[in-house]
Amino acid sequence: MRARLARRLQDVPPTIFTTMSALALRTGSVNLGQGFPDRDGPPGLLAAAEEALRSGRNQYAPGPGVPELREAVARHQARRYGIELDPDRQVLVTAGATEAIAAAVLALVDPGDEVVVTEPYYDSYVATIAMAGGVRRPVPLRRTDTGFRLDVEALRAAVTDRTAVVLLNTPHNPTGAVLTEEELRAVAEVAVRHDVVVVVDEVYEHLLYDGREHVPLATLPGMADRTVSISSAGKTFSVTGWKVGWVTGSPELVEVVMAAKQWLTFTNAAPLQPAVAHALDHEMAHVEELARRLQERRDLLCAGLRELGLDPVVPEGTYFTLSDVGHLGWKDSVAFCEALPERAGVVAIPAQVFYDDPDESGGTHLVRWAFCKERSTVEEALERLGKADLTA
Repeated sequence: MRARLARRLQDVPPTIFTTMSALALRTGSVNLGQGFPDRDGPPGLLAAAEEALRSGRNQYAPGPGVPELREAVARHQARRYGIELDPDRQVLVTAGATEAIAAAVLALVDPGDEVVVTEPYYDSYVATIAMAGGVRRPVPLRRTDTGFRLDVEALRAAVTDRTAVVLLNTPHNPTGAVLTEEELRAVAEVAVRHDVVVVVDEVYEHLLYDGREHVPLATLPGMADRTVSISSAGKTFSVTGWKVGWVTGSPELVEVVMAAKQWLTFTNAAPLQPAVAHALDHEMAHVEELARRLQERRDLLCAGLRELGLDPVVPEGTYFTLSDVGHLGWKDSVAFCEALPERAGVVAIPAQVFYDDPDESGGTHLVRWAFCKERSTVEEALERLGKADLTA
């Protein structure tokens, strides 16, 4: 019998991250592709996980998450942003932000509903919208002299009465943009006008640079009851393999997301959840130091790419910078990234795969580079790139 892939997934390619990380392993390349750090999170977090493992926290956790983590998330939102949440009704623990996004879209989108998504997008958004039977409507972030900015007029044109969800990401992967309050107000304006829910992926909320502050969309007028906010321990505490994330929002929205989430993983990572609760309450100084180190790595990588003539964007947040390789003669960034391991012993991600129409949106020759690595790793990658012939 020949297995047949469901039609709704036939146009969704395998994730680029698996492909490029396998290429890095096969060629022994420095991996500046997939966004995972070289260094684990704070020792107190790891010790709390070990204690939970040894003290019997190894069976099913409650479906919505262990109480101490839901309470810690609520305290974090109140302390950081002044958002008051009922931990029993307004916080839901998930298997990372990826499950949170999937559960939100599956819960809120019927077949044929339109989903407006910022472009370039993280590739799981495309798969999730396809699984829900939604119709994707991309809105571009366009490069300017100061980095990537949301095309507000395109957003206003894209959101209509056929829109069920706006799927947003800020700080934004892969552009590194942090949406300004003016841009967020434009999102709020169209969401209220057309009565749509905004699902906002905020996993990089603490990894901002040059003194910037994250503004949660839920804090804007009219948005508290129509925003599904998503974050995760993976990026905040450098434990990307733990897959512990959370959803916050109104009781009604969290209940709707739970209706889908319970049939995905039901529950996950029982001994890791109390450790994340500990970190949210006691390890935020480590996160501030992490952001400082990442800013140094950002500056190192961007300066090196600039010296190589690769014209990087200086990101406002996240793990990543984008550069344009169009002047090197390559057909597109996929061709460049496929050749790079043999040419230079370095792996990067072709950002064109994060666009519906990269030619129209300016993404054909964009390459994503990760700087969430040790300084020596970034230096080794730049040294290799400097010795290589990068032209087509």
